[in-house]
Amino acid sequence: MQSWNELLNALQAGGATVYPLGALAVLAMVIVLEKAFVFWRRTRLPAALVDLVETYGFAWEDLERGVAGLPPDNYFAVFFRVVIDNRRHPAWWVESRAADEASLIDKALGRWLWVLETIVTAAPLLGLLGTITGMIRAFKLFGNQGLVDPGGVTGGVAEALIATALGLFIALAALFAFNYFSQRRAQIMDEMERLGTRLIDHIRLDARGVGDEAP
Repeated sequence: MQSWNELLNALQAGGATVYPLGALAVLAMVIVLEKAFVFWRRTRLPAALVDLVETYGFAWEDLERGVAGLPPDNYFAVFFRVVIDNRRHPAWWVESRAADEASLIDKALGRWLWVLETIVTAAPLLGLLGTITGMIRAFKLFGNQGLVDPGGVTGGVAEALIATALGLFIALAALFAFNYFSQRRAQIMDEMERLGTRLIDHIRLDARGVGDEAP
C-alpha cells in the first residue's frame, strides 16, 4: 500500500500532462489486450490441417472435416470455407473470391493498430510538453533577488522528469506491441496466401482431371 501511494504521489508530481498520458496508457493497454485475444483466438491453425493442405491430391472431404473442427470465427476457417464452397467454379473465379476474403481478414487483423502507432508518436511529445511546462514553472521562481523558493524549483524539475519518463515508457511499450502484432499479421497473411495457392492448384488439378476424363 505504501509503495502504491508513493507511485501515485510521484505521478501527481508530473503535472497536468500526466492525465492525457494516463489516458494514452489505458487506451494502449486495451488495444493490446484486444489484439492479443484476437490473434490467440482467431488465427490458430493446427499443424495437421496444414499438412493436409500441403498433401498432393488430398480429399476435399478431409479438408471439410478439418475446417469444421476450427472455431466458426477462426480466420483460416473462414478463408478455407470460401474456397471449399466455391471449388466447383473456375479457378480464376475462386481465386478472386479468396483474395477478397483475405483482404477483409487483413483489415480485421490490422484494426486499431494505427492507434498504437499514433501513441508511439504522441506519448513522447506529451512528455516533452510536460518537460517544457515543468521547466517554465521552475524558472519562474528565479527573480531579481535570486532563487525565491528552492522547493518549487525541485518540484518543477520533478514534473519535467516524470512527464518525460512516463511518455517514453508508454511509447516504448506501444512500439513493442505494434511491431509484434504487425509482424504476426504479416506472417498470418503470408501463410494464408501460401495455403490458398495450394487450394487453387488443387482446383486446377481437379478441373484438368475432369477434362482428361471427358470423351
